[in-house]
Amino acid sequence: MSHNGSGVSRISISLPEPLLRQLDQMVDERGFDSRSQAIGEMINHQITAHKEQQGSEIMAGTITLLYDHSTPLLQKTLAELQHSHIEEVISSLHVHLMHSQTMEVILVQGPAVELQRIADEMTTCRGVISGRLQLTTTLIPQLHQPTGASAA
Repeated sequence: MSHNGSGVSRISISLPEPLLRQLDQMVDERGFDSRSQAIGEMINHQITAHKEQQGSEIMAGTITLLYDHSTPLLQKTLAELQHSHIEEVISSLHVHLMHSQTMEVILVQGPAVELQRIADEMTTCRGVISGRLQLTTTLIPQLHQPTGASAA
């Protein structure tokens, strides 16, 4: 492994020829600047998935819901769930779609296992058509220090 002084390290990998051809095709189709950029994105995705499985890692992400807003009490239930998880729910946005459907995107941060539990609570509500939790290892900066905490 070599370092070039810009915080980037150079590594060498060996791939079977058919896999390398598939990688090059994907790089072209998705518009990556280089193999390195594509491989870096794949590694980041796998590290995020690994941290999700660990459960206690603090992560940020979104819960995306598609639901039928004509379902009785559904919007109230979803709002109450967000309020009951005020430590993890940062913000939400909802957009009214056609045919009584609403898409809601909820920004969350906390332990991965807790975020998955919250997403499961929401996606299993009657009237929710689909839901998905998408996490990242990058965190949202803390907006306020707890009372009595010193600034770092």
